Amino acid sequence: MQWENLTSADLAAAARQTGVCILATGVLERHSEHLPLGTDYLNAHKRACLAAELAPAVVFPPFYYGQIYEARCFPGAVALKPALLFELLQAVLDEIARNGFRKIIIVNGHGGNALLLPFLAQCSLYEEKPYTLYLFKGELGPEREKIWKETLETELHGHACECETSISLANHPELVHMERVPAQPGERRGRGGHLKGNYSGIWWYADFPEHYAGDARPATAEKGRILRKLEVEALAEYINAVKADQVLPALEREFFERERRLR
Repeated sequence: MQWENLTSADLAAAARQTGVCILATGVLERHSEHLPLGTDYLNAHKRACLAAELAPAVVFPPFYYGQIYEARCFPGAVALKPALLFELLQAVLDEIARNGFRKIIIVNGHGGNALLLPFLAQCSLYEEKPYTLYLFKGELGPEREKIWKETLETELHGHACECETSISLANHPELVHMERVPAQPGERRGRGGHLKGNYSGIWWYADFPEHYAGDARPATAEKGRILRKLEVEALAEYINAVKADQVLPALEREFFERERRLR
């Protein structure tokens, strides 16, 4: 069920019946020359909607604000101020809960959110909320991982690559421009490798300055449908597990009860 397609009364009923809302996160950023700016949120939202058909839940409207400062040098990126971005994410979660959902799942569609979203989850221990936040790590499991690898022809993946382009061809072929796929793969430049053990915000640009990591030339819609099915099935299993979970909400109640005793 998609939040924006429901009536007010139907949304309230869905919150009572499912108890779970999914927030699929992405960004607006360059995806080489051939994929649309909205690739991450378009694919993540589609995955969430398909999974919610298998394991009933409500999917929040397409959400395209995330950590994307590394793409500010390209047209089309939308990068909010860090504090505003964090407050926006927290406010959206709070509003989802105000509408009756007691479990919220974040499904991440953008690699640049890999540090932001775990920090957001960790911050759930700063202030007690009327909901439990779950961050799906996207793990497929051994069997699905095997099928995933067997489906693909290339080794390097990461951005606008064979797998992401294939899934995009399956989800929205009219937005993919295969004739614009670069003639050469997007290979790691390693321009920050001189500092061993270092992490810098510029690391992605240092490695992939054209926002292309991999080789999209072998991508097909048929491959995309196979990969999408693997992702959807894994997410649907996770949704069902979250629905059944009683441990994390109980632990949070225990945690904040102990915290209140210190006051």
